[in-house]
Amino acid sequence: SGVNITYITLNGYVEMNRLKYLYFTVMLMVYILIFLCNGTVFYIICFHKNLHEPMYIFIAALLFNSVVYSTTIYPKLLIDFLSERQIITYSSCIIQLFMFYSVGGTEFFLLAVMAFDRYVSICKPLRYPTIMRKSTVTSLLVLAYFVPACHIAGEAILISKVQLCHSELDGIFCNNGIFTLHCVKSRALTIFGIFSLLDLVMLPVLFTIFTYTKILIISYKNSKAFRRKAAETCVPHLLVLISFSYLSTYDVVIARVESDFPKPARFVMTLQIFLYQPLFNPFIYGLKMKEISKHLKKLLSFSTI
Repeated sequence: SGVNITYITLNGYVEMNRLKYLYFTVMLMVYILIFLCNGTVFYIICFHKNLHEPMYIFIAALLFNSVVYSTTIYPKLLIDFLSERQIITYSSCIIQLFMFYSVGGTEFFLLAVMAFDRYVSICKPLRYPTIMRKSTVTSLLVLAYFVPACHIAGEAILISKVQLCHSELDGIFCNNGIFTLHCVKSRALTIFGIFSLLDLVMLPVLFTIFTYTKILIISYKNSKAFRRKAAETCVPHLLVLISFSYLSTYDVVIARVESDFPKPARFVMTLQIFLYQPLFNPFIYGLKMKEISKHLKKLLSFSTI
């Protein structure tokens, strides 16, 4: 039978006595870097009128998403590194889970939206202004944030109603490892989880891959200059998609792998989920997108004067 558990102990930390100050310093620096890098490219896009095009607006949304994604995890992580006991209230744990997966789903949706934008721009350039109107861009952005949030909210409400038998989570933040704390495996939650995985991950990823394949086929039939232009704008999006898909697979695997998995390996794998993706986005878009990197160089040369 279940017990009334209000606090969850996060048991995923390794060598805390010896290394907690090192963890804290590294993580704080990474978090500041995430804010600075994403913020700089976001500022460039907002500040320069010539970047107020759908593609750049979607990139700005993705960078904003990276900051929200990091803020879901880093502040709590920094507090835990300096605390005697690593605990979190069950309600806060569910909120963190909701934010983590909702923002993760938004990332996949935004990448799918960006693929659609590139497809229209490269394959139907004459119809681009009529298809990608301001109202279309706004609707796509609202959908990218709203659909995952509604999905995960339903799941979070179900989780909050399930009886707990354990209070120790093998992790350093609240992800789907929370299911291991439940007394009974909820059938409704399993169905909901599969549905969310299909809807929020598989469908956007398949749509994105299908769209880029189509762009690739059309580019292949065209001139070298056309191929180069297509590659210039599509490669950054694809790199981000591959990286994020790989990390999401990691997250699902970590939570489902049994507890005999070595604790240090699990700790390192979990850190990877949120360590380099939020830094990867601004670097990819800042360096690979010609227009953004042009403004970035100007900004950097101006600040060094």
